[in-house]
Amino acid sequence: MTKHAAVYLRVSTDEQTIDNQRPELERVAEARGLVIVATYAEHASAARRRPAFDRMMTDARRGTFEVLLVWSLDRFGRSMAGNVNDALALDDAGVTLISVREPWLDTGGPVRDLLLAIFSWVAEQELRRLVERTRAGIERARAKGTKSGKPIGRPRRLLRVDVERARAMHAAGRSVRAIAMVMKTPRSTVGRALEAHTRQPGAR
Repeated sequence: MTKHAAVYLRVSTDEQTIDNQRPELERVAEARGLVIVATYAEHASAARRRPAFDRMMTDARRGTFEVLLVWSLDRFGRSMAGNVNDALALDDAGVTLISVREPWLDTGGPVRDLLLAIFSWVAEQELRRLVERTRAGIERARAKGTKSGKPIGRPRRLLRVDVERARAMHAAGRSVRAIAMVMKTPRSTVGRALEAHTRQPGAR
């Protein structure tokens, strides 16, 4: 019997796009014979209020769908306690949670609950480290003479290999800010490089 499914899409900032997550979720739905009856999408940090997520949880309790598809646990939420509680709430509602990046999530059993807690804890720690690194970077820039934390001088240009690396991370759902932190490059430089590429003929 065909099951009804919902898709939850989330990115943390307006610089990201949910379109990077959608194709893989649709492929998983097709492979499992699921019919997508609802899509919930939002641009919001998991640490803040998420109205689309709240609507999705309400609809899950009402029986609107039987399966929820997410791209990864850190798109579902970035809090260990929140992810565990929300996953258990879906269990109670009879909704199966499926993640593209974590195929073990819908296997059931005690190991699944343990892995859910571990992976959610990792996502929570990554968020904390990102916030700490951002604050530390601003403080270093301020110490060099800028109140806003923005670097002084001529904007840096990325090498071709760095642009390709940034594109790959952006296509995987990373925000411009997160890419800049990984590459130790100003966010504005990464943003300009990605924007310049999208303007090139034949760019995807």
